[in-house]
Amino acid sequence: MTAARSSPDGPTTLLVIAKEPVPGRVKTRLTPPFTPAQAALLAEAALSDTLRTVLTLPALRRAVVLDGQPGPWLPPGIDVVRQSAGGLDERLAAAFGACEGPVLLIGMDTPQVSHALLAAALAPFAWHGCDAWFGPADDGGFWALGLAAPDPGLLRGVPMSVPETGAVQRGRLVDAGLTVRDLPTLRDVDTAADAAYVAAAAPHGRFAATYARLTRTAADRADL
Repeated sequence: MTAARSSPDGPTTLLVIAKEPVPGRVKTRLTPPFTPAQAALLAEAALSDTLRTVLTLPALRRAVVLDGQPGPWLPPGIDVVRQSAGGLDERLAAAFGACEGPVLLIGMDTPQVSHALLAAALAPFAWHGCDAWFGPADDGGFWALGLAAPDPGLLRGVPMSVPETGAVQRGRLVDAGLTVRDLPTLRDVDTAADAAYVAAAAPHGRFAATYARLTRTAADRADL
């Protein structure tokens, strides 16, 4: 409970959309070169780093919106909200719809996320003259979305996991008359190349340590 008591307060609910790191169900694009079990270890490390950062951020409430069951990677101070049924757009919409007041949702695929990257969107005056915060991903998607007034209709019907996802989602916000502020572009961990890039970008986290251990083991086996 120490982590929960030390977590700073803020005006915004902070959500992490996540999937339980089960082999064969997460990070399937990492296989090959990684095995399903190794891909799950990388997913767990990414989620762990993300939640550890979340605990340092000012928020009214912190929760993981989870597909699956919580495990030892879940620290004290993070609530668990079950994901709804349906496509990703419906699940995201439901997560926002269950909240009142400002909400910022981030993914579990950017373990390089930091206090500095999210500071503007979680500052005391983050919502003054701002209706939405948008964090684009360099694959065309988005890694963060914040809404001053969470409206599920802003997400329903947005095509997910395609190159134009981010553009369509941001366009939906603008078309609704919202004032949108942008967060830095980040790279999701989807492929082995992504994993190498992100591990190098955040070398002191659990994700980087897990990546180094797994690639070192693979190199050692190749030398045999």
